[in-house]
Amino acid sequence: MQSTAKEQKICFKADRLGSLISDRAALFILERMKKMGIYEINNMGQLIKDNTYVGRGIVIGKSADGKKAVTAYFIMGRSENSRNRVFIKEGNEIIIHPFDASKVEDPSLIIYAPVRQYENKLIVTNGDQTDTIYDFIKEGKTFEQALETREFEPDMPNFTPRISGMMTFENGDFTYKMSILKSADENGTACNRYTFSYAPLAGLGHFIHTYNHDGN
Repeated sequence: MQSTAKEQKICFKADRLGSLISDRAALFILERMKKMGIYEINNMGQLIKDNTYVGRGIVIGKSADGKKAVTAYFIMGRSENSRNRVFIKEGNEIIIHPFDASKVEDPSLIIYAPVRQYENKLIVTNGDQTDTIYDFIKEGKTFEQALETREFEPDMPNFTPRISGMMTFENGDFTYKMSILKSADENGTACNRYTFSYAPLAGLGHFIHTYNHDGN
């Protein structure tokens, strides 16, 4: 059955009205997102300037000219044991060593490899989960599968989050993932796991760190 010219005109108007409503709704949502700061790009220094103890942090992103992948890892320390550390580059990896081995009290949470490379993947973390991720990737498994076997650090009452990142280089570019494993409550009852996947944008990076203030 064929529609009349009048019916087609009414349908066209209805379709056009729907399109106008959709366009206006999209613009409204976009304006709301702008007001909420969804796409706001922050200066890292400004974000942490009032935080006296950021702890450990990872930054991953792409250089402003779009030609280079960028990552950085930093550590802070409050105790003598935590401050007694230096970064040593060994091949394509970075290892944390004690500055003075005679002063080491407990090496389990302070001595580790924060950066390791396997084939086209670069792993950066704040603990020995670097090795866990490396081993899983080597076995053909995933970043997420590796971190399902780990949780926050057992340093009660801090329960320091485990933060991790992995860059995968292919087809002349790269993608990256970042993760944080956090205690679900102040008693360390359970672990909440968050993983984020990113496509790199020139001049943009993502920053994840362990503490939002100095507990002391």
